[in-house]
Amino acid sequence: MSSRDFPLRIGVQLQPQQAPEYKLIRDAVRRAEDTGVDVAFNWDHFFPLYGDPDGAHFECWTMLGAWAEQTSNVEIGALVTCNSYRNPELLADMARTVDHISDGRLILGIGSGWFERDYDEYGYEFGTAGSRLDDLGRALPRIADRLGKLNPKPTRDIPVLIGGGGEKKTLRHVAEHADIWHYFVDEEAYRRKSAILDEHCAAVGRDPATIEHSAAVEARGGSIDAALREAVALRDAGVTLITVGVGGPDYDLSTLDAVCRWRDAN
Repeated sequence: MSSRDFPLRIGVQLQPQQAPEYKLIRDAVRRAEDTGVDVAFNWDHFFPLYGDPDGAHFECWTMLGAWAEQTSNVEIGALVTCNSYRNPELLADMARTVDHISDGRLILGIGSGWFERDYDEYGYEFGTAGSRLDDLGRALPRIADRLGKLNPKPTRDIPVLIGGGGEKKTLRHVAEHADIWHYFVDEEAYRRKSAILDEHCAAVGRDPATIEHSAAVEARGGSIDAALREAVALRDAGVTLITVGVGGPDYDLSTLDAVCRWRDAN
């Protein structure tokens, strides 16, 4: 595993589910920015992933446009966008637009997709895990190409975050296209996946030290001390972007506050 020289950063994933009114999410992202978080993420689904499966839920990218106006300092993005839900050229244009609205604070998080209910109810072809990963591999160069053609161009080279840990295809896509690699993983599995990513980087001629490593700790039902121990273990293993997942409707940010204070002490 290669040494990486990235600052320790903290993200929050404000999961846009079970909140019956958008103002609860708007308030949460304001509170998160006041807490001192570095990145605010949502996610790209159409139905809740836990709790009431038919509970309240809001759409990802329209929300990011609102966050771009509402926030001032934090980077924003999806953890992650589902590649299957939008034409790659359209997604590039959406990303460029949110990049401009936010004055250059967008992270383009993307993955191959997995939540079958989204596909079935919104009319997308689910395919197989392999076919969805192949689609992602074809989409990433198209997104990059369209970003280069848009007028006006993005305000910066929009960082691409790829989520997932598939060892044959996903990590190869990370090696070829990503600035940030995110995976929901424990320390032991992370170390193994990271070594495999380094192998893919060697195969494509990429310095693995140029890829920021990202992982998540969860606030749901767990103690703050447990989340802090997990954050320490991930940092010691090489993760420099640690994101706290927070679900609605209450959006309790006490774990996020503790993790941000731990960052500041380190």
